[in-house]
Amino acid sequence: MSERRDFLKAAGAGLMILKPETAFGYQANSTVEVGLIGCGGRGNWIAPFFVEYTGARVVALADVVKANLESTQAKFKVENSRSYYGPDSGKQLAESKLDAIVIETPTYFHAEQAKWGVDAGKHVYMAKPMAVDVPGCKSVLASGDRARQKKLTFYVDFQTRVREVYKEAATRIFRGDIGKPAFAQVYYYASRPSKDKGTPGMEPGQRRMSNFYMDKVLGGDIIVEQNIHVIDVANWFLQGHPVKAYGSGGRTDWSGTAYDAGDAWDHFLVQFFYPNGVQADFSSHQLNGGYSDLCVRIVGIDGCADTHYGGMLRIAGKNNWMGAEKDDTFKGGAVENVKLFIAAVKAGQPIYNYEESIRSNLTAILGRTAAYKNREVTWDEMMKSEEKWTHDLKLRW
Repeated sequence: MSERRDFLKAAGAGLMILKPETAFGYQANSTVEVGLIGCGGRGNWIAPFFVEYTGARVVALADVVKANLESTQAKFKVENSRSYYGPDSGKQLAESKLDAIVIETPTYFHAEQAKWGVDAGKHVYMAKPMAVDVPGCKSVLASGDRARQKKLTFYVDFQTRVREVYKEAATRIFRGDIGKPAFAQVYYYASRPSKDKGTPGMEPGQRRMSNFYMDKVLGGDIIVEQNIHVIDVANWFLQGHPVKAYGSGGRTDWSGTAYDAGDAWDHFLVQFFYPNGVQADFSSHQLNGGYSDLCVRIVGIDGCADTHYGGMLRIAGKNNWMGAEKDDTFKGGAVENVKLFIAAVKAGQPIYNYEESIRSNLTAILGRTAAYKNREVTWDEMMKSEEKWTHDLKLRW
């Protein structure tokens, strides 16, 4: 698409930080006030990091499930007047008096909620992925551009890119320690995320929300909602995005089991074709815990970079390097991201990683599209898609 030609051609980069003289000021000793949109498991896991590691205050909450809102309100001692409930609760929170919003809702809602935050002049911290479809990705890209114009931090919580050992692995790949990359092996193997979170008599829409990570529309399917972690690292290490993909996959029959939730596929097989003749073999499953691992291997003419989310990172070959036997990627990366975000807000030096994040989101959508169609799909074809996924939920339980 011509409107974002530079973006589509750009290679994955690090954070962009504005010079102090170009950013608005913020009192270094002031307490940053944040509002949490999404009071489910992920929101309650990450919100305490803002308090514990940065001294920020959680002053407002928003959710469409009243029980989640009330329990989180008690946890953070948020005033009743700052606890927003219902379909427009996120917008009400964004327009209230605070410095930043933290988006921890199902993926489907991220794009609209990020727009609310930027429109209201708030800094935005959002969970990955950013959107379930191409129009949603373009919306997030536009919101990021507006945030940049307003000098607001607009930041996506990808854990791997801030880990020092991962950054060192990238540096060694880029400087040629494994030679010219020729092939990549990328996979995300895991058991079923959990049993069906629905309860007897639960309204069907609420059951879908409770199991959103297994719902195609609400989560984007597992290749977007979860597998994006390794897809993002592949793009980073290969310094770009695929030009096309061919895929397949499917969903096993879970009927009659405690894991029969949602309609997402439970395995994908995709070939990604990157520039310069580099191919990446991607596969994922959520079938059993017999073998679980999140891995990105980049093979070059002089060696292999072997990296595992939450595990070992090394280079074997002409330039051997042992980076780590085990890395605390999940929590350590999230804590580092929270610290970076609040530090940027306090220093008045906005940071942005939305362009490379959207690239990875779109790469996951490319793989999903190729698998659904069971044929080759090019990046340009995928980018022309105007299909907007929709739901019919009442968003008030």
